[in-house]
Amino acid sequence: MGGYIFQQTRIGKDGKPFLMFKFRTMYSGAEKDRENFRALNEADGPVFKIKNDPRFTRFGKWLAWSGLDELPQIINVLKGEMALVGPRPLPMEEEREISSQWKQARRAVKPGITSSWAVSGSHRLSFRQWMELDMKDISNKNVFYDAMIIVKTLRLLIINVFRTIFSFRYLLRVF
Repeated sequence: MGGYIFQQTRIGKDGKPFLMFKFRTMYSGAEKDRENFRALNEADGPVFKIKNDPRFTRFGKWLAWSGLDELPQIINVLKGEMALVGPRPLPMEEEREISSQWKQARRAVKPGITSSWAVSGSHRLSFRQWMELDMKDISNKNVFYDAMIIVKTLRLLIINVFRTIFSFRYLLRVF
C-alpha cells in the first residue's frame, strides 16, 4: 500500500496476527519515535494514547478525530480478518499486556472497525471501562446489537465531520 495507508500488525480472532490498514495520520516513522513520547501517555493500562499527539500531521489529526482514518479497515473486513463491530484490535505489544481473562474473550471474536468503546467516549474512558465495554459487545453479539453500534458510529462520524467542516477556523489550520 502507498504512503497514505498505515499498516500495523494487530491481533485478531484466535490470537492470529493480521496486517490492519488505516489512513496515515502521523508522520512516517512515528512508530519508531513512540518511546520518545512515552512520558506524554494519557492512557492507563497497557495502551499508549496521547490526545494531542505531536506525531500527528495537521490533516491526520482531523482524520483521527473524525474517525475517517479507520475506513481502510473495510479491506480487513472483506479479507475476513475483521468485523464491522467488535473489540478494537490492539497492537501486539499492548495485547500481550492485558489480563488473560480479557485476552481470551477478545480472541474469541473478530476484532471490529467500531465498538461500544468507540461510541461511548473512547479515549476519555479508563482502560478497565474499555475492556468492560468489549466484554459487553462480545456477550451481546448479534445482528441487532451490531446494527445499533453501527448506527451510533455513523451518527458520531457525521456529527464529527460536519462539526469540522463548519468550523472555518479549524479548516484554516488544517489546510
